[in-house]
Amino acid sequence: MAKTTPLEFLQQVRTEASKVTWPTRRETAITTTMVFIMATLAAVFFLLADMLMHWGVGLLLGLAS
Repeated sequence: MAKTTPLEFLQQVRTEASKVTWPTRRETAITTTMVFIMATLAAVFFLLADMLMHWGVGLLLGLAS
């Protein structure tokens, strides 16, 4: 495999970077909003699951005494 010079490498990088399709401002805003919504839903779900497990373990330990 032939070695490329640093100049050739930078030219190849520039060519590949020009092929990238960047998201629009609207697409970025929508995606960011969806991430925040999903993170909030996950946090609420795990809060409820933790509260349920806390209650269940407390109930079991209360029965043992």
